[in-house]
Amino acid sequence: MLSDVTTPHDLDDRFRETLAALGAPRRRRDPAGPVTDGAALTGAQALDLFDAQVTSRQLDLAARWLRSFGEGFYTIGSAGHESNALVAAVLRPTDPALLHYRSGAFYCVRSAQAAGFVPGGGVAPAGEAGGPVAERAAGPVAEPVEGPVGHGAAGPAIQAEGADRAVAPAGDGAEGPAADGADGPDGDGAEGVAVPDRDAAPATPGEDAPVQATPDGPGPSDAGPVAAGASDAAAAGASDDVAVAVQRPWPYAEAARDVLRGVVASSREPIAGGRHKVFGHPDLAVVPTTSTIASHLPRAVGMGLAIEGRRRLETRRAGGGVRLGEGDLPAAPWPPDSIVVCSFGDASINHASATAALNTAGWYDHTGLRIPVLFVCEDNGLGISVRSPQGWVETALRSRPGIRYFAADGSDPAQAYAAAGEAAEWVRRHRRPAVLHLRTVRLMGHAGADAETAYRSPAEIGADLERDPVAATARLLVEAGVASGEELVARYDDIGWRVRQVAEEVIGEPKLADAAEVVAPLAPRRPVRVARAVAEAGARAAGPGAAARAEAFGGKPPELAGPLTLAQSINAALTDGMLDHPEMAVFGEDVAAKGGVYGVTKGLRDRFGPARVFDTLLDETSVLGLGLGAGLAGMLPVPEIQYLAYLHNAEDQVRGEAATMRFFSQGAYRNPMVVRIAGLAYQEGFGGHFHNDNSVAVLRDVPGLVIAVPARPDDAAPMLRTCLASAAVDGSVCVFLEPIALYHTRDLYADGDGEWSAPYAEPGAWASAHVPIGRARVYGVGSAEDLTIITFGNGVRLSLRAAAALADEGVGTRVVDLRWLAPLPVADIIREASATGRVLVVDETRRSGGVGEGVIAALVDAGYVGAARRVAGVDSFVPLGPAARQVLVSEDAITQGARTLLAR
Repeated sequence: MLSDVTTPHDLDDRFRETLAALGAPRRRRDPAGPVTDGAALTGAQALDLFDAQVTSRQLDLAARWLRSFGEGFYTIGSAGHESNALVAAVLRPTDPALLHYRSGAFYCVRSAQAAGFVPGGGVAPAGEAGGPVAERAAGPVAEPVEGPVGHGAAGPAIQAEGADRAVAPAGDGAEGPAADGADGPDGDGAEGVAVPDRDAAPATPGEDAPVQATPDGPGPSDAGPVAAGASDAAAAGASDDVAVAVQRPWPYAEAARDVLRGVVASSREPIAGGRHKVFGHPDLAVVPTTSTIASHLPRAVGMGLAIEGRRRLETRRAGGGVRLGEGDLPAAPWPPDSIVVCSFGDASINHASATAALNTAGWYDHTGLRIPVLFVCEDNGLGISVRSPQGWVETALRSRPGIRYFAADGSDPAQAYAAAGEAAEWVRRHRRPAVLHLRTVRLMGHAGADAETAYRSPAEIGADLERDPVAATARLLVEAGVASGEELVARYDDIGWRVRQVAEEVIGEPKLADAAEVVAPLAPRRPVRVARAVAEAGARAAGPGAAARAEAFGGKPPELAGPLTLAQSINAALTDGMLDHPEMAVFGEDVAAKGGVYGVTKGLRDRFGPARVFDTLLDETSVLGLGLGAGLAGMLPVPEIQYLAYLHNAEDQVRGEAATMRFFSQGAYRNPMVVRIAGLAYQEGFGGHFHNDNSVAVLRDVPGLVIAVPARPDDAAPMLRTCLASAAVDGSVCVFLEPIALYHTRDLYADGDGEWSAPYAEPGAWASAHVPIGRARVYGVGSAEDLTIITFGNGVRLSLRAAAALADEGVGTRVVDLRWLAPLPVADIIREASATGRVLVVDETRRSGGVGEGVIAALVDAGYVGAARRVAGVDSFVPLGPAARQVLVSEDAITQGARTLLAR
């Protein structure tokens, strides 16, 4: 029957029937032994991992149940992918993990590991690493109440301590949370199944707590899960008898609460706080991912490169090989021998982000750089309804140069455990990338609203059910003599009751209540701390760091070099930044050996070495991904995108990954980064669309993103220092957009006047020259009483020249350089607009979606009642040669716009 495998209720029934049909083992065996001859997986481990898989399955059922009466908001589940519990079991709880959305079982295992629980070994004894934590992880002992479990299967109905009523088992349909209505239990869920204290130290990575084998099974007699059937009666040989009352701790209680809080959008959910349903937790080294379409893979590569880079740097430092600017690094978030694990679905391998990440990992491996990343491709053969062609995934993964291939079948737990362990050990030992191709199935469709019968035959769906990984673990346990089918049914029902209890408890928890609460973690601004950081950097450069600074600049610091251009000022500020931030790295296409296409990074590699200034392959997605991973690993990355037009190849790495990290982790994770981009138009003798792109709309609507556009050399250095300080202090993601046409400009009004170049501030003046985020600069020309021109970038130079011409006509002008496109300096805009009552917005970007729209909107919102007019670029790509003048803002257009405004 098709319905046997398409609805939560029937899947629950079918699974229970499958377990019951397994019968009793031919003979009982010691759970401490291998499940099959020569297997690495023991019966005790398999039993504990079965619990994790069942917890994940019951969470999926609970999510559908919650959704059925409007209390659940996420139904993409892990059913069919529970074999990823085996992957988690072979990793250390300190290995950073980026998980896709079918990772419920992995998360359960990781949560228990971090609390000190060792699958197959129970709870680490008190006094050992993780002991006190794991003791609390067990939670209160569940008390049996009278009544049958689920659909009449033998076993206890569990009522958690402190609960005021029993709950229905998961899979009983959609009647609501309890017999007395759908309002949920009173209180905040603090009672019931207790959760462990994750602030305590986890068990030492890779070190198992000792197993205390007993006739009843593995683990300490008073802690760690014991099979439902591993009772005294079973131990005495009554293997067909099911214990009437099962009392055992549940190490996956906190994981279940985390997941269900995400499903109901509770503000108490530990990672996103109700903003999204993701797998993540800082205490578990699980980094939240905002998309499963492979956008997190480039970040994983960056994390691996940063972990290994830091490890090599620390090794060199221990040997006395410290280079210029290499001071003490901030504490690393993960041990130096960690590996990164990154999971994704089979359909995702076709995405450009996955192709970029796998290619980059292989490219670096080919060059000799080590990247310890274990990619896990969980292959269920479907991307919603689109099938992966037979053999395509294996062929695509095997053919990746520089990436070792391992394969595992999720429906064969012993083989999958061994393969996963081999893959993880290989990556850890060799510090090189590998991919584990884990074959899975998908049960209950893509999500709750997916009617998969529209595109899958009953036979196909039924074949997936036969490969159910949880049922496969159950069969293995029976064949290994560890448990009977009835005992596993009781265990399944026991966990189902506990999950439903937690589900009822989290229903009544608070949700995000207002906009301020929603956006609170998005992009915190602490301007006083940032200003202090800039001042302290200046004090260090002038004091204890003076000798190193003199060496870096070859004995001639930039403040003694005379007036500098924009490019020279940025180069000097980057050098000062590298000296003050030992964790800072500059990288991108052509930035090292060549020194940048425009010479902006010239000399940096010679000063600081190839470990901190390096060239990347030509792929913007990977450049940004390296930055994202490095930021998470405790570095201060400064990637360069060679041209603004090239950003559009990779903008999701900024929008979907970088800018969302704080938002979806409540600030627990952050990826500080300053992305340097050469952009905007007006290049003389060289151009065309890709080298004169004037579109910044894609950046301006990214929440929390800082966008700096320095026009003058004496703004460029302090603004770059501000961005570096903001990234270090607040974890900000900053885009530093550098006008190409102004890089080497020295003159303003006439050839040779040198009025566009400017001296570089000495360190002692950095504090007074500090430019806060969101503050404009104002130039007064003539009386400055008749007109306000608001502009930025190339528009500043054009507007100052136009203002000089207007001054000859007796018109006094204020030219406001926005300097920051996000956040806009609204207070400065309103003040300077109100001072004259006439505003001309000069916007070198396009009229539609350009910066000028935001400026006009700010004026309207503030109640500005004066006159306003815009001069903006034409809605066109920038053509080659003289034709570019037809679509870009000119001095004549500015003066004509000003005269029209003054004539009103």
